[in-house]
Amino acid sequence: MTAYTATVTVRLKRGVLDPEAETTKGALERLGFELEDLRSADRFEIDLEADSADDARERAGEMAERLLANPTIHDYDVEVDDR
Repeated sequence: MTAYTATVTVRLKRGVLDPEAETTKGALERLGFELEDLRSADRFEIDLEADSADDARERAGEMAERLLANPTIHDYDVEVDDR
């Protein structure tokens, strides 16, 4: 077994209302920043032991599907690094 850190980034799908991002976008624009769009995201870092990086990615993906994200309204990405 090898130690890995899986990073799961969860964000609302495009088209789903994101009030936090809308508020932040408005504040940035009032500060003089020009931007097309802004989306908020949650990031989870999971330390785990697995036989391979692919196994760690699969396990973190299952965690995202079952608890960390709601697949109906969220997209998520999983990145895995050696620890």
